[in-house]
Amino acid sequence: MANKNQSEMQQLRESAALKILEMYKRANAGHIACSLSCLEILLETEINQMTKEDVFILSKGHAAAALYVVHSMSGRLDPQLLDTFYRDGTHLAAHPPCSGTIASIPFGTGSLGHGLSLATGTAFSTRFTKKNKQVFCVLSDGDCNEGSTWEAILFAAHHTLANLTVIIDANGVQGLGKSEDVLSLESLSEKFKSFGFAVSEAANGNSFVDLSTAFQKLQQTTDRPKCLIARTTKGHSINYMANTVEWHYLPMSDEQYQLAVTQTKAHK
Repeated sequence: MANKNQSEMQQLRESAALKILEMYKRANAGHIACSLSCLEILLETEINQMTKEDVFILSKGHAAAALYVVHSMSGRLDPQLLDTFYRDGTHLAAHPPCSGTIASIPFGTGSLGHGLSLATGTAFSTRFTKKNKQVFCVLSDGDCNEGSTWEAILFAAHHTLANLTVIIDANGVQGLGKSEDVLSLESLSEKFKSFGFAVSEAANGNSFVDLSTAFQKLQQTTDRPKCLIARTTKGHSINYMANTVEWHYLPMSDEQYQLAVTQTKAHK
């Protein structure tokens, strides 16, 4: 797949966001703001950075709707399955499914702190399978509260897993409050550097330009694992959802849904 330019990526972003809103409204479910904060990250990674052989793991599995929609856009998932989201008997549950039900989703995730351990193990396994593939793992800043995440970071650095790229959706809000109040993480950049990672930051993690530039910087490193810290907005592009704790969970009313659609279409 040829890389998309910024205009094409913005068009994909609008289509993806509208589909995510539709899916959550039909399901009358929450975790909308979580999906919107990482949408550009997922699109840029899957559309412009990955090959078909590469592996993508969404550790912040509560953003499953964004994962499903972007997978459908990148050819990794049948788009018709999106209409089964959250329904009885679906493979597209509120969190990514376990047991390899969907080939492009190797692990069930969402219990924070597990995703990076799975990703490091996958990256390490290529030394034995001799398969030339990159592993991309998207974490929330909430994931970084978990000790198992830092064990995985130590493992990745110790084994110089140069085929591993960690991307942190640092939106500053998690299930129980502001991230800095729940458990301060800063400086994330300095922490990852001290653990042996190459690090770049996207000051605006909802900007395809900033994300692309940050990825390009990381591509200069070939001898160790990489970390991209994306400073995002929870509920990006929807005014009433932005940077709020409650929209980690809430479903939309009819009026809120219509406003979200309007603001998504107006967003540039």
